[in-house]
Amino acid sequence: MTKFEKELSSLPVSKITNYGDYWNKAQLLTVFKDWQPQQALPVVPDFIGKLINTFGAPEDGKHINYSASYLEIQKELDWIDNHQKTWLTALLIGFRVEKPQLFYLKAKELLVVGDYDHVEDLWLDCNKNFTPKKQDAHKFTQQEIDSMQTGSYELVPVEDGE
Repeated sequence: MTKFEKELSSLPVSKITNYGDYWNKAQLLTVFKDWQPQQALPVVPDFIGKLINTFGAPEDGKHINYSASYLEIQKELDWIDNHQKTWLTALLIGFRVEKPQLFYLKAKELLVVGDYDHVEDLWLDCNKNFTPKKQDAHKFTQQEIDSMQTGSYELVPVEDGE
């Protein structure tokens, strides 16, 4: 017996009211025999979420100006080709955009020059400058890290809530 059937069987017996008949449990079980809980929305990468959002109803009847480079279009087509079921489900029922893992970059070797008396770690900020305070450090995606010459840094994953 499924969870749905157990919950349904615990309901009170059907009654007749001035609004008409309630269905009895046997009728409900027949109608809902193939019922499945609502599935979670598929998770898609950010670039696919942006692509799907371009299919939305344009405001004031204007056409959406979707411009992408050949490489971006190829990346989208490759993803769609490899994830057809997820793509169609996202188009039909909706989607969630995956949250990329973020990292702090911490200097592996500590070299302090200047006014920092008690510095234990140095972190990289968005301007690629050192900062002794983790809260001032930039949160980088793996893609950003791969696109720059980071040198000798330790990847420190960003925890939820940071």
